[in-house]
Amino acid sequence: MHLCRYNRELDKRRMCPNCRAFITTDDKVCPYCGLKQGARAVDKRAPADVLGGLIPHARFTTVMILLVNTGFYIATVLYSLRGNRGGGMDIDVQTLVDFGAKYGYGIFVEGQWWRLITAGFLHGGLLHIGMNMWVLFDLGVQVEQLYGTARYLVFYFVATVCGFLLSAWWAPNVPSIGASAGIFGLIGAMIALGLRDRSAYGAMIRSVYTRWALYGLALGILPVFFGISFMDNAAHIGGVTSGFVIGYLAGTPRLTGAVETVWRAAAGVALALTGIAFVEMFLALTSAQK
Repeated sequence: MHLCRYNRELDKRRMCPNCRAFITTDDKVCPYCGLKQGARAVDKRAPADVLGGLIPHARFTTVMILLVNTGFYIATVLYSLRGNRGGGMDIDVQTLVDFGAKYGYGIFVEGQWWRLITAGFLHGGLLHIGMNMWVLFDLGVQVEQLYGTARYLVFYFVATVCGFLLSAWWAPNVPSIGASAGIFGLIGAMIALGLRDRSAYGAMIRSVYTRWALYGLALGILPVFFGISFMDNAAHIGGVTSGFVIGYLAGTPRLTGAVETVWRAAAGVALALTGIAFVEMFLALTSAQK
């Protein structure tokens, strides 16, 4: 069955705030616990539509991540052109390193931990950022709808850090960038959700996203046998593995409880560390230009 059909079915799914069973947006009463589905069942975790509906609330978090990635891409293009380091929309390696690409020496020797975060917001060309943002645009909304905004942000953050940490250990002298570590982490979290849920819907989720993971890993690994290497397979493996583990442990949100407060706090920490990483990158970049 085509993935687009699965995605349409996923878009209609939500969880009953009482029993946490999967229901659809068409259900007025939960068929499992009998709770009337009204204003109480509306997802309160996402912000309202922004800019007159230009950014739907269901995609708000994902669009914000896409905008940050796009902003960094434009900045690296301008920086590269200004320094006569490259041309067109492809970014030279030195520019990417200056802006915080994963680089083992900087991370392990110079203590530039922030590279494990900033690397996930950098891209090497139009095709690179285009493919990643296309996948994230579809995948992000599914993860946020099922796991909630807090878990979504934590998954993306942890997978990015773990992915580039494994990459830095595996290939310390090879700079690496891209949102794919975080994206693979979201795929891993969806596989975990499908494994935890024993319903037919859970089996569908598990099947779809396991194939996503296998296709993505195969696309990066198979060319290696022909002497071609253009993907950071270690970052992908680290991302999907960490995303699966934390997704399996996290579970889905409950209507109330201290656990949700912990997840919101964890998301706040992830955002704060990301902000600090951006500041550290900017300070390193400006100091290098003096």
